[in-house]
Amino acid sequence: MEDDFDDLVLDEDFIRGAETSEPSARARMLAARWRNEEPEPQPWRSDEPPAGWFFSKGRRRRWRRR
Repeated sequence: MEDDFDDLVLDEDFIRGAETSEPSARARMLAARWRNEEPEPQPWRSDEPPAGWFFSKGRRRRWRRR
């Protein structure tokens, strides 16, 4: 008995040739959340470091050469 899928090769060309694509779970989650409540605008990049962790004194002390 021969299977219809015996000669099927699931390679990158097959995957990229798919006509439809499904959004990721994160994209679906965010779309559902934003349907109920729009997100607040956020700057793409901020001039300030995030929460001061990168430029903290403890971090500088650890990387100082002696």
